[in-house]
This record gives sequence, structure tokens and C-alpha cells, in this order.
Amino acid sequence: MAAGEATPRQQRTYGNWRRPERAGIGRLSLGATLLLLGGLIVVLLGMLISVLLALALALVLAVVLAPLAIRDRHGRSLLTRLVARLAWRRQVSSGAYLYRSGPLGRTDHGTCRLPGVAASSTLTEHQDAYGLPFAMLAYPHSNHYVVVLSCDTDGAGLVDQDQVDIWVAHWGAWLRDLATEPGLVGATVTVEAAPDSGVRLHREVRSNTASGAPALAKEMLEEVLADYPAGSAQITTRIALTYSGAARAGHERRGPEEMAVQLGNRLPGLVGGLAMTGAGAARAMTAAQLAEAVRIAYDPAVATLVEEAQGQGGSGLTWDQAGPISTQETWEHYRHDTALSTTWVMSEAPRGEVLSSVLTGLLAPSEDVARKRVTLAYRPHDPAAAARLVERDRKDALFRAGESRIGRARDDASVLAAKQTAEEEARGAGVTRFALYVTATVAAPAHLPRAEAAIDNLSAPARIALRRMSGSQASAFAACLPIGLVIPLHLTIPTAFKDNL
Repeated sequence: MAAGEATPRQQRTYGNWRRPERAGIGRLSLGATLLLLGGLIVVLLGMLISVLLALALALVLAVVLAPLAIRDRHGRSLLTRLVARLAWRRQVSSGAYLYRSGPLGRTDHGTCRLPGVAASSTLTEHQDAYGLPFAMLAYPHSNHYVVVLSCDTDGAGLVDQDQVDIWVAHWGAWLRDLATEPGLVGATVTVEAAPDSGVRLHREVRSNTASGAPALAKEMLEEVLADYPAGSAQITTRIALTYSGAARAGHERRGPEEMAVQLGNRLPGLVGGLAMTGAGAARAMTAAQLAEAVRIAYDPAVATLVEEAQGQGGSGLTWDQAGPISTQETWEHYRHDTALSTTWVMSEAPRGEVLSSVLTGLLAPSEDVARKRVTLAYRPHDPAAAARLVERDRKDALFRAGESRIGRARDDASVLAAKQTAEEEARGAGVTRFALYVTATVAAPAHLPRAEAAIDNLSAPARIALRRMSGSQASAFAACLPIGLVIPLHLTIPTAFKDNL
């Protein structure tokens, strides 16, 4: 190679995420496998009495196992889909799909509280170790406490790839360190793309225009104010950290006041850790800011009014006024005040390796979607649980690969990935469960088909499979908000039980 000739740089890729599966026979889960083995024993005992009885028992066993063995392209069993449909019919018959609040509603004292899983939430404001205010959201039923950080994220435009790789590395380290956060049960990152009303631009220009400025400069600024907001978008990023106040070894159950002190002491370190992740200037949201963000999410029509009020000293919104006046949930959509939304959840992460820009298209504004919200939910495993999980996953992958005499390529790849994960964890890497939610909001029902088609088109380049949250649109919409809901911990049926069906 001649002197001075540049060496081509190999672009860094990411991947090796896995969904652990319990060992079972064929496509059957652990619970279905145990049911099959138990059923076969019963059939064999029935043969001692009568062949017809054994055939009848075998038929019953096949009918029982069929809903557990038949799965769709998202990995959901027929039993899971049947239970979801029955739960939805029960919800409709009880009237729980409707929500009415306000002076003529059914909430206490005519308030506009959040519906569904967030109905019992309360919001208070405290000061951190530096004396800065921060909002703390509490869920009494689950004993969870949430703080929300607002970030002025650095864009990747005109940024070297080496710098982007450094941001990704520090973000991975920040997520890994969350596993050692005392009491932390989950973290969510919400990126919202919405139309820019231009109110902030008007306020900034008006407040900085000199009275004696040249006429040409004033005319140019007036033209900018008139043309620039049209078609522009406002992108906001918020990080919600959810902590549990449950009793731990050597510590009693903690109340709101004790949690406020603990979170206030932890906040400066958490905010400082985001400095090298590309999150930009991060700061804790106040109670008013969080109430305003949630109010706009449920009623986008008030966004301009809220921004105008912020420039005049604040909107004065409280948590009792942050919820919608009315909502109506359908099987595939969610009507809330002046807008309609549809929410999807990731059913499969990208296979193979991807670049750091894999989600760029999905996060970017779209002209077919009025407001788009993408939320990444993280639940880090503590080091002890992570070691057990990766070792069990490695053994289960080996078991599935050894089931057939002629191995399948996917089973061989699964074994290699499980071994690599175990080795990386042994060298100090963290293990984190993650999910992705996407909410598309439009102003009229006629706009829904275009928004749904846009989300389908955007998810394909990201190489992720999205499943519509049919029958649970209200809960999925709330999970996509920056309010720190950890949905698996609010389920009636435990996640561990569902995974084994």
C-alpha cells in the first residue's frame, strides 16, 4: 500500500440479542411439554382398561394441546389469543372500554385523572441534592416511584461515525450500570416527533429583536416566522426511571418521603452519566412540565395553547388535569379527546447484526403521522440473575439443537449466540430485557390507514417485527408515555407463567 493511502474503516455493527426460551419438545413450551408427558402417562394407563378409553383420552389430550402448539408469526399461541379475545369481550360488556372524566364525568371531584393502569398515580415535586426541582410520580398499587429526565439530544447529522460509536458505547455502559441501581425496576426512553407550532420561534425572535433594527432585517425575520414553522417538526426525548419502594434485605418498605430523598440524592449522578451518551443536556422534569407533556399526549389540540401559556409564566396544569376528558377503546384503536391512536409492540428484534442507525427512520418525523411516539423499555437484570439466565439459556439452546438427528441452521446459530452471550456476561457485560412500543396519533379516522401504512413502511428498514396491541390499546398507549409504567409488573397473570405456556 502506498504511503498516505487511507485504510478503509470497518463500520461497527451490533446484535446478538436473544429471547430466552424454556426447553421443550418441538415447538411446545415447558408447560405444554409437561402436560404432554402427563397426558401420555394417563393414556397408557387407560389402555390397561380399554383401547377405546385410551383413544378418547388421546383425543382429549390433542384438543387440549392444540391451542398451546399452534402459534402465529409473532409467537403467540392460540390459547393466548383466545384469552385476549375473551378478556376484551368481558371489558366491553362491563363498559370498561369507555372513560369519562371532568365536571360531568365519573371521576372524583370532577378531575381529569389518567385512565386505566395509571389512574391511581400521584405527582409531587421535590428538590435533588443540588437544590433543583424534580417531579416524582408514584403508583401506590405497585409501590413504584418514577422520575423523568428531559434530554436535548445531539443529532447525528454531520457527526463522525467514530463519535456515534462512542455515544453508543457510553449508552450501553449507562444501561449496564442501571443493574446496580438500588431498587430500580425499569427505564424507558421516549422519543416523540410532533408538528412544531412555531410558538417558541415567535417568542424567541420577538424577545431578541432590537427596536432600532433595519427594516430589511425585520422583513426577513417576519418572512422566517411565517414560513419556517410550516412542515417543521419538534422532537423531544424523555427518560423515565422507575424504582420500587418494596422492602429489601436490611431495608424496610419505603414511603414517598423516603423515596424522594433517595431519588434526589441519586439524580445528579444519573444525569451526569448521560453526558457522553449523546443525550445532550439532561435535566429532571418538574411537576408542571410532566403534567403538560401528558396532557398534550392525550389531547394534541391543546399543544399550541400550552406553549403560549409557557411563555406567559406557565400553564398551571396539575396532575388532576393532565388526563383526557373522554376516551373510547376499540379492538385496534384508541380514541382520546380530539385524536385517535394506534399502538404496536415489537414482537421480534432484528435478526443478525445492524448498524447504529437502524432506528433512525422509525424515530424520524413522518408526514403521514401527525404525532409519533417511540418508546424503548428496559428492565436490567442484576448480576446474579443475569448469570443464571444466560447459563440456563445456553443449556436450553443445546437441548433444542440436540433434539433432531439432523440439526437445523437456526438451532446451530442459536447455540453459538447463547454461548457468546454467556461468555460476554462472564467478562462483565450486562443483560437487559428490552421492548419497543410505537404509537401513531392522527386527528381524524380518515387519516388512520395512511398512518398505519407509514408505520409498516418504517419498521421494515429497521428490521423489526411489530404487532398491533389488539384488545389492549389503552394500556399500550399509557405504556408509550414517559410516565415509567413497567407493564409486565402490572399484569394479572405473571409473566413467568405466561412464558411457560
